[in-house]
Amino acid sequence: MPNTAQELDARGLNCPLPILRAKKALNGLQHGQILRIRATDPGAVKDFDAFCKSTGNELVSSEQSSGEYVFQIRKN
Repeated sequence: MPNTAQELDARGLNCPLPILRAKKALNGLQHGQILRIRATDPGAVKDFDAFCKSTGNELVSSEQSSGEYVFQIRKN
């Protein structure tokens, strides 16, 4: 697992809040650092995929377990 620079708890938030908070958190990271996000919104899976494609950041991993989604994004 990559070294996480920051964690974001977006559980209980619905679109677009997880993306908006992730964008703000990524702005505070250095190039190459990892942001780990925990969310419960099922729409977050496609939202974070599209977000990374449009911003040029790398979606390192996307996992789901017991209704919780965990994403790791590397800032580019």
